[in-house]
This record gives sequence, structure tokens and C-alpha cells, in this order.
Amino acid sequence: MDPLEHAEAPHRRTREKGAENLKPGCWPPWSRFSSWLECVCVVTFDLELGQAIEVHHDQHLVESSSSSSSGCLGDTQFSFRLRQSVGQKGSRFGPEDTYNRDAPVTLQREVAHYYGFVYFRQVKDVSVKRGYFQKSLVLVSRLPYVNLFHSLLQLIAPEYFEKLEPCLEAVCNEIDQWPSPVPGMTLNLPVMGVVMQVPPSLPTFLAEGRVPQHIFVNLLPAPMVLPTIHELDLFRCFQSLLIHIQMLWELMLLGEPVVIMAPSPTVSSETVLALVSSISPLKYCCDFRPYFTIHDSEFKEYTTRTQAPPNVILGVTNPFFIKTFQYWPHVIRLGELKMSGDLPKQLKVKKLAKLKTLDTKSGKCCPHSLPVPFWQGIQRKRPSEAQCAILRRHLLELTQSFIIPLERYLASLMPLQKSVTPWKTPPQIRPFSQEEFMGTLEHAGPQLTSVLKGDWMGLYRRFFRSPNFDGWYRLRHKEMTQKLELLHLEVICEADLQLWLKDKSEVEIVDLVLKLREKLTKACRQQLPVKDEVLEKLECRIQMVIGSLPEDLQTVLLRH
Repeated sequence: MDPLEHAEAPHRRTREKGAENLKPGCWPPWSRFSSWLECVCVVTFDLELGQAIEVHHDQHLVESSSSSSSGCLGDTQFSFRLRQSVGQKGSRFGPEDTYNRDAPVTLQREVAHYYGFVYFRQVKDVSVKRGYFQKSLVLVSRLPYVNLFHSLLQLIAPEYFEKLEPCLEAVCNEIDQWPSPVPGMTLNLPVMGVVMQVPPSLPTFLAEGRVPQHIFVNLLPAPMVLPTIHELDLFRCFQSLLIHIQMLWELMLLGEPVVIMAPSPTVSSETVLALVSSISPLKYCCDFRPYFTIHDSEFKEYTTRTQAPPNVILGVTNPFFIKTFQYWPHVIRLGELKMSGDLPKQLKVKKLAKLKTLDTKSGKCCPHSLPVPFWQGIQRKRPSEAQCAILRRHLLELTQSFIIPLERYLASLMPLQKSVTPWKTPPQIRPFSQEEFMGTLEHAGPQLTSVLKGDWMGLYRRFFRSPNFDGWYRLRHKEMTQKLELLHLEVICEADLQLWLKDKSEVEIVDLVLKLREKLTKACRQQLPVKDEVLEKLECRIQMVIGSLPEDLQTVLLRH
């Protein structure tokens, strides 16, 4: 049995026996706390009590007992991700909240999943019947802020293990004073006498010429500046996988089923999260579990042999899974991570023969798997920070080379601006034709921006069958539809209403009022990025049209 598997037991137990325990609506109105965290959980082993859950709504604290044993002493940090239970009320923010509207897709607040960030401590303790002190402090959030929450745990967990509950109560109160996360703004977050300075996740404010108010604040004591809110050190995470980075990128792009077998929850969770981020800024739309255990509620679903493996990445540490997942198409086994001289050789990769990499020539990993500067850096032992930056740029350029032809084709499906007229429904976006797109690749394909050679067309065809394409297309189609709506609003606001009203019947005018009101309501409810002056103009236009009607009709329309 994996000793650390039970660290997520309180959440599993919560969703099975009382889904309401994770409902923000059950708590007092700690809106600022809830914009960062769903709850704080403490997992403790107790031979006599076994597993039990006690919920302190007023402190956002969940305490539980959990059977666990560990062969690794000291402190361990890792992450997990779990599905929201069926029937449980979703995030109170929802998919259309302001944060998600402005944040990059890879940083948006999850609606149907929770992230768990764990700090586990195991030390010898003769006062405990089992002989060990074993306890985990877990932060549960819908935000994928891996670096921020693990840094927060490094501050509060050691203090908690010394002072226990009173410390957490104080921390929760401090978090409740934090400003809500805002894309593009640097935030200073005080906790336990330290100020964590969180870098902007999206520099929209600077792009608009406005300076975020928190950036130039003089802070005493000096803040603990986080280099990133969510990014991992890709070089450290992938150092035993570098010669296969091209193949791994393809597996992520296509949403293939992958199992990562790692020696520890830390390596497991970091590797899975790094793989998911390898196709950024494209959003990974399949399921992924940085640390998956036999106690997870999806265990049976993901290990059944009666159907093909699902589109999911599973990070595991329990040797039990070696046999359980032997039939999966892609299994990666990681040994102890070392970096001395040449690349490690503890990696075993099993993959489908039908899945080809972009360049299938063997024995030439350097030219097609990694950029030459990166390969040279490995030989010369260049600093990890520089190697990480080069690897991240390489993956970004690879993803952009693949996505740019799709974006270019999608833009051609957008109706021309001149076809948008004020008194007609906006024209429809043309449907996406895979064959028409494939015909554009000869003159506008990835070969224009990438030095890689290979079966790009075959890769696109497999991508079209993946959840990642479906997620990308739905998001982009929604954005284009909103753009058309905004353009239509602007055209209406600039139109000559007096001229249009001259020969129109009362029925037509009332119909126009109702349609304009519907547009105004829709713009507000969808929280479209409409400028205030556009909304004000539209309201004025509605009043103008109403004013052209007889008084009795005006009264009826103004009432409703």
C-alpha cells in the first residue's frame, strides 16, 4: 500500500458522505477567502479513531483521521486533482465570472474539479502508538496556482505542526483579507509576518497603459517575491524525459491515455503537471490526476478492461499499478531523478506502434527532439534556470507552430465587418471544414515556422479526434460569436435611428425595443467586454425608440 495515498482521503470521504462539506455556500460569507481557497484540510493518522471528518465551517477547516504509513521520513509536498461529486453545487463563481473572462485559459478557475496541495510530515515519535507522527496539511482550491500554494504551505505548515489549530485559524483570517486574484495585477499577500508578492498572470493592465497599483508599493519587510504563480521548473521535471520530449508533446496534444509511474508523490504530481503545461497556451482539455491512488473514487472507472483507456494522465506511485495499467498504450516509468553527466537511462516508454512522432528516424534525438542550444547546454551543464527557459520557449514555439495555421483558417470563417448591419441578425460564422483546412497546409502550414519535419497532416487528423481540438474550437467559436455580438452593438449605436423610424409601424418599433433590450441584458449577463460608453449609448437608443411611440405604449414598455 502506498503510504501517502490517504492524504486525499478527507476529500474523498467528503464527496462520498457529505458533498455539502465543500460547498462555499455552507460557509459564512468569507468571499475573499473563497476566491482563493475552498477549504483547508488536516489529515492525521489515529489507530483508534480510524477515519473521521469534522467540519468547522466558521474556520474553513476540515479535520480528519486517515490510515497511513510511510517509509519516507521528513517533509513531502505534492499535488492532486479530484472531480467534483455528482449532484454537488458547482463553483459559486461559474464559468462566466470576471476572473475567468480575463485570465488565460490555462489559469482559469476550475468549475468541475478541485486542486489539492499537500504538505505531509512524518517523523519518529515514541509518544504515538504507531511510533510516528504523521500528518498532512492540505489546501483545496479551484485555482491551478501550484507555485503559490506550495510556497504558502512552506510558510504555514511547519508553524502549524508546532502550534496546531490556533495557527490555522489566524492564517484563514489573514487570507480572508487578501484582495481577490486579478489577472494582470501584482498582488501583495501578507501571511504570518511575510508578504508574498504574486506576479501578474496576464499583463493586460500594462498593455492598456495603466500601471497596476500594487507594483510600486514600498513594503517593509521586503516581500517574498514569487518568480511565477503557477509554472514549474520544466528542466527539473523533464530531465529524465528530454530525449522523448517531442513524443510527449504529441501525446499531450492528442490527449492520449498516459500513466506516469514515479517513485514519490512529488515526482508524480510535478511530472503530470509539467506534461499538461507542455502544450501551453493551448488548454489541455482531458482529465489529469497528478497523484492517483487506489482509494480514488474513479479507480474502477479508470482501471476497467471492458473498454478502452480514457483520455487521462494518471500519476501513480503504488507498485500495484504496474500490473493494473500494463494494457495501457502509454506507460512511463521514472526512476530516481539524477543529473550527473549524461542524461539518465532509467526511463522506459511503451507506446503504440501506430503513433508516429513527427520525425521517426532513430538515433537522432538531438536534431529533432531538442533545440541545439538546449542540447549543448546539457553537455556544458548550463544553469537549470536557463535550461528551463530554453525548454519552455521550445515547447511554446512548437505549440504555436501547430496552432497558428488553425487560427489563421478560423479567422477566415469570420464574416466580414461590412456584412454586419444594425437592423439584421449578425451573420453566422462559417462551419469548420477539416478538409478545407487541410488544403491550406501546403502553403500555410507549420513548416513555415517550425524546422521539424514529419507527418503534420496525420498529426492534425488525429488532433481533430481529440478532446483538445473540441475544447479549443468551442472556446474560439464562443469568442468569435461574442466578437460579432459586440460589433453588432457598436453598429447599432452608430446607426441613424431617426431615419429607420420614419416608415416603421408600431409593431415593428416595439419589436425593435424588445430586441435591443434583449441585447442589453445579454451583454450584461454574459459579462461581455463591452465598454461602458457602448452600453450607455444602447440604453439611450432604447429610450429614443420608446419616445417615438404613443404614450400608452411608452408606459407599458417602461413598466416592463
